[in-house]
Order: sequence, then structure tokens, then C-alpha cells
Amino acid sequence: MDLSLLYYGVQGLAGFIAFVTIWGWLPLDNWWVRGVEFPRIQIMVLGIIAWIAMVLFSSEWQLGQWLLFIALSITLAYQLRMVLPYTRLWKKEVKTATKDAKLAEHQIKIMVSNVLTPNDQTQDLVDLVNKKNPDILITLESDKKWEQALEQIEPDYPYNVKVPLDNLYGMHLYSKLELIDPKVKYLIIDDIPSIHSQLRLQSGRVIWLYCLHPMPPSPTEADKSTTRDAELLMVGKHIKEQEQTAILAGDLNDVAWSKTTRRFQRISGLLDPRIGRHFINTFHVKYPFLRWALDHIFHSACFTLVDIRRLPSIGSDHFPVMTTLQYEPQETDNQQQNAPTTDADDIKETNSKIEAGIDEGQKVSKEHEEENSEKAVKHQAKSV
Repeated sequence: MDLSLLYYGVQGLAGFIAFVTIWGWLPLDNWWVRGVEFPRIQIMVLGIIAWIAMVLFSSEWQLGQWLLFIALSITLAYQLRMVLPYTRLWKKEVKTATKDAKLAEHQIKIMVSNVLTPNDQTQDLVDLVNKKNPDILITLESDKKWEQALEQIEPDYPYNVKVPLDNLYGMHLYSKLELIDPKVKYLIIDDIPSIHSQLRLQSGRVIWLYCLHPMPPSPTEADKSTTRDAELLMVGKHIKEQEQTAILAGDLNDVAWSKTTRRFQRISGLLDPRIGRHFINTFHVKYPFLRWALDHIFHSACFTLVDIRRLPSIGSDHFPVMTTLQYEPQETDNQQQNAPTTDADDIKETNSKIEAGIDEGQKVSKEHEEENSEKAVKHQAKSV
């Protein structure tokens, strides 16, 4: 093999890693900027390979190669800083639950599953629910087909909220625990729901549960992340202002290390049980090297972690994920749990993002309404 080609190839990879990382620092909401926040693990792995390979060629460096190596080192260090908190090399943000049989009634087991609307393997999810026996099941992208399939579990899940939609944003909530005054809200876009409910734990303690699935920034959906960011920050701000004990779960179409998700944590005060433990990469099922965490759960500091794990595929492009939390307010507080804190800049930026998201949401809602009207006219014309 021609070593000169390898040498230039290594430099090209190093330049690419540096460029992509710096590109992601641009203060823009466009999908072609925010999208580079997703594959940080992959960028980090390629960056490490490029860094080691450059060192092996260090005897041939001139000024240009030194500058490239410095740029690569800085950007690789940034990627490591974003990714390493989700490994055992970092301090746990959430304490491990106390092992005591007497605390079993203080536990809550939540399963989140983006089912993928066209997916016909409905029985796989039913079987998984029967096997894992969660207290709460949250499904995303679920339509009437999925609603009918999940009727099998309703005898065990008497409390439920059903929002069947065929626009990839349907949502269903099934609960063994009492739901108190559940509401379906359309916070930013008129046809993208979220579920907000109080929930009574087995112990009798009442908490809040929020189920979200905002629109992602992508070339096929939202041009910008503005509406997604606003929805998440709006709920986080509400949780903090109302001083709620809360759990937020769902497919957030964002990764835990993004600017928005980290700001959400600071604004809401909610914790991420994956920090200091491991990745829970749920998307994409078919491409192991191109996976990142889109399905999340965040919770108040009064919960500790019993277990969090990715579950087997049900035929969707997302793996389900299940988290078991334990309510232990006597053992925890914000300081013990390393809860993130906010500052004036976070509050200012959050308010600005929410305002921009509401404006953008109105535009998107109008576009969706016009698209649906056109589809209805075409459908009517075909029927005639």
C-alpha cells in the first residue's frame, strides 16, 4: 500500500473531524447544523483513530500538519467531554437505589417504545410487555392499528390515554398506576401531542408524568430544531416553576449531550440516570455503528435508579427501553444527586427559544393544515 496515500487519507480524516465539530458550534437551529450533535460517539471513535494515526506519522510533520493536529486535539477533547459522561468513567448523576424489600412499593417501572407506525410486529410488543411487566407503557408513533393490538394488555393496564394518529406522532399511555386528571396537549404544533398527567405511586405519593415526542430537525420533517427545542424547554421550565416531582419520558428526537437537552436539565433540575453508567442507544436498530440515544427518561432528584436497560427489538427502527426508579426522598436531595443548576443566561435563552418555537410552530401548523386539506381534496376526487 502506498504510504503517501495513507498519510494524506489520515490528514483528510483529521480535517473532517475538526471541521464537523467546529461546524456544530455554529449558533444556528438549521438541521444541517444541529444534526452533527447526534453522531458524537461515531465522531469520537473516528477522531481517536485519526489522532493515533497522525502521531504515527509525526516524523513527517511540517507547520500545516502541526496546526491540523492541534485542531484535531482540541475538537477531539470536546467530543470526549460530551460523550464520556455517559460511561463508567464519570461520576453517577443518579444514586443507585437502596436494596430493601420494604421499598418495593416505592418503585416504578417505565417502558418507552417508539413502535414505528408501519411496523406490523404488534404482537412482539404485547409479548414483551407481558414478559417485562412494566407499571407504565408509553408508545410513540402508535396509530389505530397499534391501539387495537394493545387492547390485549388493557385488563392489566386499566388507566390509559390514547392519541392514535397516522402522522407518525400518535401516542399511547398505559398504566397500572392511577392516572389523575390526564390531559393531551398540543404545546407547539397543532397535530403533535404530548401527555401530561399526575400519577399515584403504589406508596400513595402523587407525582407528575410527561410524555413527549417533538418533531426532529431533518431534511424530511422540520427544517430547524426550533419547535423541538421549545417544547422540551417549555415543559422543563413549567416543572421548575411549579416545583413538581416529575418524570419526563419519550422519544425526544434529540440526544442527551445536545445543547438543548443539557439546557433542559439545568432549567428543569431533572436528572439523567445514564450519566456515570452507560449509553442506551435506541436508534437505529438496523445500523449498529450509526446508533445514538433518542429515547429518554429524566426525573426529579428524589428518585434513585434500580435499573435501566435497552430491550429486544420489536421490529421498529427504535429499541424499547425500560427504566426502574425508586422513590427515596429521605435518602436524596439535589446536592447528593449532582443535580444540574441553572443561571441567568439559561433562563434568558430558554425564554427566547420558547418564543421562537411558538412562532415557528404556528407556521408549521398552518403548513400541516394546508397539506392535510390538499390530501383530503385528492382523496375525495379519487372516491368520485
